[in-house]
Amino acid sequence: MNPKNWLITGTSSGLGRQLAERLLERGDRVFATLRRAEALADLQRRHPDRLQVGVLDVTDGAAVPRVVDDAFRVFGRVDVVVSNAGFGLFGAAEELSDEQIAHQIDTNLVGSMRVIRAALPHLRGQGGGRVLQLSSEGGQTAYPGFSAYHASKWGIEGFIEAVAQEVAPFRIFFTIAQPGPTRTNFGASLVTAPAMPAYGASAVRQVRDGFADGSFPVRGDADRMAQAMIAAMDAGVAPARLTLGTAAYERIHTALTGRLAALEGQRDLALSCDSEAA
Repeated sequence: MNPKNWLITGTSSGLGRQLAERLLERGDRVFATLRRAEALADLQRRHPDRLQVGVLDVTDGAAVPRVVDDAFRVFGRVDVVVSNAGFGLFGAAEELSDEQIAHQIDTNLVGSMRVIRAALPHLRGQGGGRVLQLSSEGGQTAYPGFSAYHASKWGIEGFIEAVAQEVAPFRIFFTIAQPGPTRTNFGASLVTAPAMPAYGASAVRQVRDGFADGSFPVRGDADRMAQAMIAAMDAGVAPARLTLGTAAYERIHTALTGRLAALEGQRDLALSCDSEAA
């Protein structure tokens, strides 16, 4: 297999870094973006010829197209664009500030939209390519205390589903990765809003305590997930969605099964709401 060229955002840690490491080890070229270049200094020493680093904050609307342009210019062609940059925000909805919500949405949702929109002209121009969007099991399910985070993940999944239909004729294909809780630094980097006494005995408090004392169940392995994503991008036909981890599979399966059952229960009602003047 010929080496591929990848553009990956959010590579300072977690799945983004793990993915970059795996790709470099197998001989691919990676244009990795992150906010602080020094976080990849060790990888640059080990792979000076195949790793390019771009400093990027995806909330900077002027910087995104410039850095994406650099990646395509340096490599000439990018086979896979990985939109991964993001963070988690925790707190009951009324515990969150407007500023926290805006930053969550601007990073996870609008930031990903910026990266993809900047990449599309290049992908069209080169005759196609693939986009791997990192979402979460939280793009199909919901935990108490993560309302803004879920809004960003449900939102990006809707965006991807629409854009995938728009650009399929250009041979640009999308995959949404949906990892479950994973052994990365997600919990350590979680932004947490101050607790309100009113939620002291709530499900929000149980999740908050689980992150604080380490009892929140985390079973996902970042390296295995990285390998699964690489295999999906190598496949002749990549899946529209890639569910990663037992927790993700079980929770998404339960959520979708419940929604389908509820939908079937409303069939007659739904059909009765059409106009008689067809």
